[in-house]
Amino acid sequence: MAVNTIFEFITSDRIIFGIGAIEKLETIAKDSGKKALLVCGSGSVPIEKVLKILKKAGVSFEIFRVENEPQVDTIQAGLSLAVSSKSDFVIGYGGGSVLDSGKAISALMTNQGDLMEYLEVIGGGKKIENPAAPMIAIPTTAGTGTEVTRNAVISSQAHNVKVSMRSPLMIPTVAIVDPELTVTMPPSVTASTGMDALTQVIEGYVSNKANPMTDSLAKEGIKRGSGSLLQAYQNGKDLQARYNMALTSLFGGLVLGNSGLGAVHGFAGPIGGMFKAPHGAVCASLLPFVMKYNAIELSKLEGMEEIQSKYEDIAKWVTSDPHASIEDGVEWIDNLAKQLEIPGLKEIGIKIEDFDEIIEKSKASSSMQKNPIKLNESTLAKILKAAY
Repeated sequence: MAVNTIFEFITSDRIIFGIGAIEKLETIAKDSGKKALLVCGSGSVPIEKVLKILKKAGVSFEIFRVENEPQVDTIQAGLSLAVSSKSDFVIGYGGGSVLDSGKAISALMTNQGDLMEYLEVIGGGKKIENPAAPMIAIPTTAGTGTEVTRNAVISSQAHNVKVSMRSPLMIPTVAIVDPELTVTMPPSVTASTGMDALTQVIEGYVSNKANPMTDSLAKEGIKRGSGSLLQAYQNGKDLQARYNMALTSLFGGLVLGNSGLGAVHGFAGPIGGMFKAPHGAVCASLLPFVMKYNAIELSKLEGMEEIQSKYEDIAKWVTSDPHASIEDGVEWIDNLAKQLEIPGLKEIGIKIEDFDEIIEKSKASSSMQKNPIKLNESTLAKILKAAY
């Protein structure tokens, strides 16, 4: 990075991390308001502990459940409940979809207008003018890092795509990251969300908007995530592995919120909107081949040695081999996805004839713009074919 380059770093006002951190909710909830809209999942993650803490704090609450990935209608329903119940702050307790829902609802609680006015690509992309209602984000998965990011991913069935509502004013006020809350994740969810987390620190590290702060976090996240994901998958009660994956996820959120991502996530948005596929599974299928073709295209250009060296760094870190090549790193990540038994693009239900639509939609994504190099349609097609 040139010495005259300016960068900024934006995240939550407060981050609390560690085993048992959930106990901090009592004081934080008291300071946040009188009534909470508790946004949580369909019931697979127990919420009794949170309810007990809120009752102890003397904070009343209304429960809003998010059954699947948030749709436009999901957010509108949550907002209606927040208004009718006179909730003055939001608690998101669950996976990425739950937290994204909470972030979008909290933003609309203080900003007038319909959700579609604020959505990127398919909506008006209207700027959020007022700070969102206070929000406490408590992840129960280790994947998206959305507890510290400025955007919420929303699906639109009408458009068959996932898009973002985005603003620094949407970043949760407080993020409480307790690795122990992720112990109940089943192996398949551990694998999928873990590959999302690993993808985010890798893509953030080579993003064309990366900076020294994001690089430091990404490096630590790559080392911890690559060294712990398989262990967390094989033994979900391994607290050290869960700890490392929770950190990888948190670091991924901090990185992507300040450097952006790349072509993997550029593809993942449209694919997620078109097919019912776990986001992390899509990332796992694409990551090794995006790395491969990014490196190939970078090698054809002058002045790209710094980015090339970053791919070499990644290979050395994930393989724990100081002599590893980029190809070794690609192979290692591809093998990890196989060990995690993550389904490929074909198993997800994608057909070769879908490639053109996926490529066309992916070109408009903000993540694709942060890829270290602009990839033409031919190269994008090669990536999809290699991941098929």
